Amino acid sequence: MQLESNRLEGIAQAAAEAVDADRGARDHLSRCLGQEDATGSARISLEAEVPEALFDGMRAFLSSRPEWDQYRVITSALAGFLFQNGCSDRCVAQHYLNGLFMKPGE
Repeated sequence: MQLESNRLEGIAQAAAEAVDADRGARDHLSRCLGQEDATGSARISLEAEVPEALFDGMRAFLSSRPEWDQYRVITSALAGFLFQNGCSDRCVAQHYLNGLFMKPGE
């Protein structure tokens, strides 16, 4: 009986820690969403680990296209992924289309 009680306490503690972690992530996202760029658009900061091959590919792409930067590449890739996988948000569609038809130097 004591073993079962200890197991249940462990499960409850793990659940409480998961809720706290989720709350912390939401608080961080809320703080990030409060940021705006020079045009007044909301911005968030992302940190991600990517495979070295993708990083090298992005670096090669950027070195031959001075009108692009890493932020534009990531924004374009994310908008493309979301749009092609059924996201119907108009802002996502606009970012996707802007990425397709943006002229060099814009």
